[in-house]
Amino acid sequence: MSRDSGRLLAPSILSADFAALAASVRAVAPYSGLLHVDVMDGHFVPNITLGPPVVACLKRATDLPLDCHLMIESPDRYLGDFARAGAACLSVHQEACPHLHRTLQRIREEGMRPGVALNPATPVASLDEVLGELDFVLVMSVNPGFGGQRFIPAALEKVRRLRAAREARGLSFAIEVDGGVSAETLPSLLEAGADWLVAGSALFGAADPAAEAARLSGMLHG
Repeated sequence: MSRDSGRLLAPSILSADFAALAASVRAVAPYSGLLHVDVMDGHFVPNITLGPPVVACLKRATDLPLDCHLMIESPDRYLGDFARAGAACLSVHQEACPHLHRTLQRIREEGMRPGVALNPATPVASLDEVLGELDFVLVMSVNPGFGGQRFIPAALEKVRRLRAAREARGLSFAIEVDGGVSAETLPSLLEAGADWLVAGSALFGAADPAAEAARLSGMLHG
């Protein structure tokens, strides 16, 4: 799941049918490299979703690595819970972590791949001191908290800056993008340097999610 393994499609279950979650995941799994799981607490973002018990159920339902995005306050309290539930990648928000370096160390110590998410108004420069500690950076191309939002074009410049920093410093973190990813926005994101593309409503809102996943995967690898 590193940059060396190529571009990855990461379906976001936030937009899936929760009444048939396992079936929804299995439909898109053949075209995917990660399964993106949004965790919200109703405090850091104005919505509440799911937690470690659902992650543990997903772990039993799919072989895809689980990419858990913690949109929560005090994420350090729950790192061990997500590790035990089966998370492979774990991203925390720069804005929610006053001791970010320590948090990233703990994520790795728990056996997960550490990442940091950046809200649309948070600059790439805020990660300068920890880029070497990261396996991936998650660029939010919508404001976090809800699915189905419109893509914020300024995210493209963030992706370009991260790619330039990665090359200049000889680092290997992946650049992940979440929010408004679709067949329309994908070409610009790939040109900017994105590696992992999170797609929610574009996939699960389609008439045939499997066919749409195949189409997006083809664009990634074409």
